[in-house]
Amino acid sequence: MIRRPRDLNHVISVVMLLALLAVGIPWLWHKYQSRPPWWDPVQHQIIHVGLKETLRMAAISGIGAAVIGLTLGTLFTIRFRPTRILIRAYIELWRGLPIVVTIFLIYFAFPRLDETIPYVPNISSLAAFQAATVGLILWGSAQVAEATRGAVQSIRKEQHEAAAALGFGWVGRHVYVILPQAARRLLPPMVGLLVNIIQNTTIAGLIGTGDVLEVANRSSERLLFLTGSSHALALILYVMAIFFVISFPLTRLAAYLEKRLT
Repeated sequence: MIRRPRDLNHVISVVMLLALLAVGIPWLWHKYQSRPPWWDPVQHQIIHVGLKETLRMAAISGIGAAVIGLTLGTLFTIRFRPTRILIRAYIELWRGLPIVVTIFLIYFAFPRLDETIPYVPNISSLAAFQAATVGLILWGSAQVAEATRGAVQSIRKEQHEAAAALGFGWVGRHVYVILPQAARRLLPPMVGLLVNIIQNTTIAGLIGTGDVLEVANRSSERLLFLTGSSHALALILYVMAIFFVISFPLTRLAAYLEKRLT
């Protein structure tokens, strides 16, 4: 089997996506050039409600995943077996579960633990936005922890020994010597993770969050009821364009950083 180079595969995927946009956008313009009366309110809902919710969820999830993941990934490099076992279990659990299962567990199952497990305090139900954000943080932090472990352990042993010879303890050695070097290798996958989090926010619509895709679906159902036509293709293409405008620059940034920093 002949394998295409990685860069060629990426170019092909970009060309296909651009071709789809090149066909879809003129079609939308031709079909809705007269701006039907339903377009402005629907567009306002998608941008000012759905997109705002998507970006807020992605920002909170990204920050939470980075803080937790960096901490756990760094602690994993300590040669203390109980800590390593616990962190490894955390990573494998939340990386191994599909994100939708994690979100369902948090939204539907965890609030009912008090009904099945004795002496567990009553856990009030989380709002859909909160449950989805926690699920994304758990998944993202597991990804960051594993990437951080690899980045820290990739630093040569001589760097640790040199820092120790200068009188740095474990904390100082990592803060001033090891982590700054590991950050260069960690930054590209962190940008890629942010793209994945933004795209995975669409899963949150399954529990009723008002993300951009869910708002578009609700608008399509409302239009079907009011006008007899859902205009689903137009709305989905519009959502696709929104995600492309957000994700494509970030993926290019990740590729650029990977070439320059690693």
